[in-house]
Amino acid sequence: MSDMTDEQPPPTGGRSGRRSGGRAARQAARSKTSTETQAYLTRAMDPFEVLSTEGLETIEYAADTILEETGIDFRDYPSALTLLADAGADVEGERVRFPRGMCRQIIQGSAPSTYTQHGRNPVRNVQVGGDATVLVPAYGSPFVRDLDEGRRYGTIEDFKNFVKLAYLHPGLHHSGGTIVEPVDIPVSKRHLDMVYSHLKYSDKPFMGSVTAAERAQDSIDLAGLVFGTDFVQQNTVMTSLINASSPMAWDATMLGAAETYARSNQATMISPFILAGAMAPVTVAGVAAQTLAEALAGIAFVQLVNPGAPVVFGSFASSMSMQTGAPTFGTPEPALVLYTVAALARRLGVPFRSGGNLCGSKVPDAQAASESMSTFIPSLMAGVNFMLHSAGWLEGGLTMGYEKFIIDADQCNLAATFVKGIDLSENGLALDAIREVGPGQHFLALPTPWPTSKRPSPAPTWPTTTPSSSGPRMAASRLPSGPTASGNRCWPTTRRPPWTRPPTRQCSTSSPVVRRSSPTSSVEPDFPTIGDSFQSVGPSSVADYTRRGYRRLPADDLVDNAVSNPTEVNPHNGAQKNNVVPL
Repeated sequence: MSDMTDEQPPPTGGRSGRRSGGRAARQAARSKTSTETQAYLTRAMDPFEVLSTEGLETIEYAADTILEETGIDFRDYPSALTLLADAGADVEGERVRFPRGMCRQIIQGSAPSTYTQHGRNPVRNVQVGGDATVLVPAYGSPFVRDLDEGRRYGTIEDFKNFVKLAYLHPGLHHSGGTIVEPVDIPVSKRHLDMVYSHLKYSDKPFMGSVTAAERAQDSIDLAGLVFGTDFVQQNTVMTSLINASSPMAWDATMLGAAETYARSNQATMISPFILAGAMAPVTVAGVAAQTLAEALAGIAFVQLVNPGAPVVFGSFASSMSMQTGAPTFGTPEPALVLYTVAALARRLGVPFRSGGNLCGSKVPDAQAASESMSTFIPSLMAGVNFMLHSAGWLEGGLTMGYEKFIIDADQCNLAATFVKGIDLSENGLALDAIREVGPGQHFLALPTPWPTSKRPSPAPTWPTTTPSSSGPRMAASRLPSGPTASGNRCWPTTRRPPWTRPPTRQCSTSSPVVRRSSPTSSVEPDFPTIGDSFQSVGPSSVADYTRRGYRRLPADDLVDNAVSNPTEVNPHNGAQKNNVVPL
C-alpha cells in the first residue's frame, strides 16, 4: 500500500474505485502544494569570454581616445558641466573631454560592485552584481497584443495586468518599470499611477520614473510612503533606467533623473542605446568602444553627484536593416557586443545590464522564438546581472504581448536550472541508479522524485500592506488551504513519468486527487574605419551615420480593455471602484 493516504473502508453506495470531490478537491490539492521560488538566479558557471585580455585593453584604449579627443555632450544641464570641470574635465560649451583614465579612476574609487535592491517583501530582495542575475519584464512599449483583441494602445488596466503577471510568475524576480505605456492616463500624472500599481499589486522590487527630475522625485516620495522615508534614504528600493542620447550625448532629462536618484541613494542603469549603423559604426569593436565611452562619462557623473551611489553599466546594442532602417534581432553581431561589453563591465568593477528576450516579430511565432533565444542564451552565458526585457517583448519593443510574456517567463523559469551548471555530487553522478538498472534495462521504473518545476503552483493572493514605522511593509500570507475532499481513487504503485505505460493500479477510498502539472514551464560592404567614423561624425549626428530613418508604423485606435480589475483605490481622490477580479 502507498504511504500517501490512510486506508479507509469504501463508502456505502456508489461505485468502488470512482474518484470524488471533482473541481473543489483538485483546487484544494493544488493549494496545499508549494513551488520553490528564488529571489534571483545565482550562476555557478563562469561567464563566456570572446576576447582575450589584450583585446579588451584595446577596446578600453579606444574608448579613452573617444573621451579624450571627440568628447561627450552634456546638453542643457549647466550644473553637470560645472561638476565635471571641477573634477578635471575639459569643458568647451556643452562638449566635455576627459583626460585619459579620469572616468575609470572616479568610478573604481567609489562605485559599488554589488548592491541589494529591497522589495516590499524582504524575501523578494534582489542582489544586483556579482554572480547574481535578476530577470525583469520588458519596458516602454506603447502597444499591447493578445489573441482576443489583437494590437492596440496600452491602458492602465493592461499595466496592472502585467504587474500582476510578473508578481505571480516565479521565473521573474522584479516587477519592472514602464511595462507598458498607459496612454489613457495623462502624461503629467501617468508616472504616479504606474508606481502606485507596482506598490499595490506586487511586493517585488520595481523601477521608478525617469521622464523628468520631478517625476523621479515623485517616485522616491511614493516609495517613502510604503518603505518609510528613513529606510529609503539608507537603502536602495529602486533601480531606474537612464538612457544616453547616442551617439555620444547626454540630455537634461536623463541627467536630471539620474542626479535625483543618486542623491537619494537609489540605483541608476547608465545605458547607451545603440542601433549599429545609425547611432554607432557597424563594426562590433566600434559599437563596444563607443558604448564604453558613453557609459564611462555617465557613470562618472553619477559618482561625482554622490560617491558610492549604486550604479549599473547598461548596454542596449542591436543591428538594423540598412535598407529600411528597422531594428533587427537574432543576428550574431549584437551577441558579440553583449559578450564584449559584459567583460568590460567586469573589468570596470560594476554590475552589468543587457540582453532579454528580444525579437522583431509582430506575433509570438517561430521567428519570435528563434530571435528571442539568440539574445537570451548569450545574456545568460555572458553573466548579465540585470536582464531587462526578459518577458513580453514583440515588434522591436513597440508591443508588449500577453502570450509572449508567458512564453518568455517560462523560459526564465527554466534558466534557473541552466545557470546552476552540472551537479557533480554523488546524487548528480547517479552511480547507485546505474548499478541497480544494469546493462540492457531501462530507468523508467525507478522511484525518482518529481522536480520542483513540475509541481503545481499554489493559489495566489494579491499583496496587502501592514503598517510599520521603521521598515518596509510586508506582503500578507497566502490564503489558507481548505479541507481536501476524500473518496475512492486509484493511483500508480510507483511514480513514473506521464509518457510511460501506466503500471498496475491499486485502489484506495480516501486518496486526494492531485494532478501533477506539466512543465510551464554576402558580401560585407566597405564602411569607414572606426576612428574615421568617430572623428567625422561627432556626437548625435545620427544622419551622418546613415540617411535612412525608421518607418512610422500606423497606430491602432484605442479600444477598451476587456480585462477587469479588483477593488482599487484611486491614489488621487480616494474613490473606490469595485470590479471583477481578473486572472
